[in-house]
Amino acid sequence: MHRPFDFTAPAIVQARIDLAACFRMAAELGMHEGICNHLSAVVPGHPSLFFVNPLGLSFSEITASRLLICDFEGNVLDGQGEPERTAFHIHARIHMLHPSATACFHTHMPYATALCSIEGAPLSWTSQASLKFFGRIAVDDEYNGLALDPGEGDRIASIMGNASIAFLRNHGVIVVGASIGEAWDDLYYLERACQNEYMARCTQGRLSRVAEETAARTSKQWSSFGPVAGRLHLASIKRHVDRLAVDYAA
Repeated sequence: MHRPFDFTAPAIVQARIDLAACFRMAAELGMHEGICNHLSAVVPGHPSLFFVNPLGLSFSEITASRLLICDFEGNVLDGQGEPERTAFHIHARIHMLHPSATACFHTHMPYATALCSIEGAPLSWTSQASLKFFGRIAVDDEYNGLALDPGEGDRIASIMGNASIAFLRNHGVIVVGASIGEAWDDLYYLERACQNEYMARCTQGRLSRVAEETAARTSKQWSSFGPVAGRLHLASIKRHVDRLAVDYAA
């Protein structure tokens, strides 16, 4: 029997709103797929609990109050419904095995997923946006079917290691961050980088790759903006969603 928790603390309410805004903006940008993708975040003050979207809702239907709070054993402690099975097994294991992963976003967004279907490195370091992720990417080359058990969640979490971005071959991508804002910022720029990569490859021209030393230096420059950029980017999408008169914060 779980003891009751108080989930009305201001930090928890704000985290709900922030995560709900990410769902709505991802839907606005076409970064979701049906009802099959999932975004999660650790509940502030409760490192063994996490928010996740319930089974059956599209990203465009998510509101702050519709987010579930689950523990790592699969119990729903707050909210109506249950998490989609793959959502639970992937997100619970990543949050549990990578405590620094405050937020974990898993999507099948079009350009990133297209690059998951091509052999070799997904990014060629040809665009400034791609350099944000230099040295931060893990690639899972062994598609193993749906994540319907904790063992598959453990395998994915293990492959990630210290990386904050994972390309899952024949599947999609995972982005983890130290905050909801940082995860959103990475998710957005990752899809832009993959779009640039895809379009450059489609020209069949010779790719102009940035030198490794410059790529590493630029990646550090990008990371220096991390927390601030994440906070400001998150604030901007909340303003955008507010202008759409969306009830995401309800």
